Amino acid sequence: MTSLTSRLIHSRTSLSKLYKMAVSSNGRYLSTDSNKVDEPFKVEEAETLNAPPPPTEKLLVLGGNGFVGSHICKEAVDRGLTVASLSRSGRPSIQESWVNNVIWHQGNLLSSDSWMEALNGVTSVISCVGGFGSQSYMYKINGTANINAIRAASEKGVKRFVYISAADFGLVNYLLQGYYEGKKAAETELLTKFAYGGVVLRPGFIYGTRNVGSVKLPLGVIGSPLEMVLQHAKPLKQLPLVGPLFTPPVNVTAVVKVAVRAATDPVFPPGIVDVYGILRYSQQQRAT
Repeated sequence: MTSLTSRLIHSRTSLSKLYKMAVSSNGRYLSTDSNKVDEPFKVEEAETLNAPPPPTEKLLVLGGNGFVGSHICKEAVDRGLTVASLSRSGRPSIQESWVNNVIWHQGNLLSSDSWMEALNGVTSVISCVGGFGSQSYMYKINGTANINAIRAASEKGVKRFVYISAADFGLVNYLLQGYYEGKKAAETELLTKFAYGGVVLRPGFIYGTRNVGSVKLPLGVIGSPLEMVLQHAKPLKQLPLVGPLFTPPVNVTAVVKVAVRAATDPVFPPGIVDVYGILRYSQQQRAT
């Protein structure tokens, strides 16, 4: 009898050891101790290595190697965003560290086959695309190219789209008819396709440090004094015909801060922001 009891005890002990070994070999150990019923399962680290990373914002800057576009790219990189740029010439010649943190695409917005891949994974877009030339060329670059981008971004499910347009300068508009008509057509398309996530910025003259090859041009020498005077002369804008000429210049730093915020802040209101709105938003701290 004693021998039989001993065998049974030995058998139960062996089974218990085998059970624990089998369970622990799967990476989890479920304790049968009544004092450890609340202890969570232990999961091997290898099982969590393939977990997807948390979602991040990816910003695509159209015309990212230009004056305003390069400042936007730098601002977005400094904020920790994943940043890509699309332009006809691709990577710029700027020799600064932030340039290495931007994904540079080369393509033409007037030819969809050359740039659609740049929209992959993008959550927001800022367009700085524009140019001067003949009336037809200005309409094509300021209007058609941006309209193509807006429609493609909408189809790709991009959340927010910010367009750097231009202030109304009254009489000047007639001299640059293709430029302003193109801008207005792009604005209309944006506010239609992105009714809840589209923002149009309308700055006047944008000044700041502009890189031309290895040379930096200090455009603020003229722009900064004019801004100080004209931002307090808002009533002059109401003058017939010439009023829009009193639109104050704005620092490129203010424009890019508002543009990046508008592209990434889900509570930033959609619609048109004039130069006074840009100045006001640029002085605000983004809510966290």
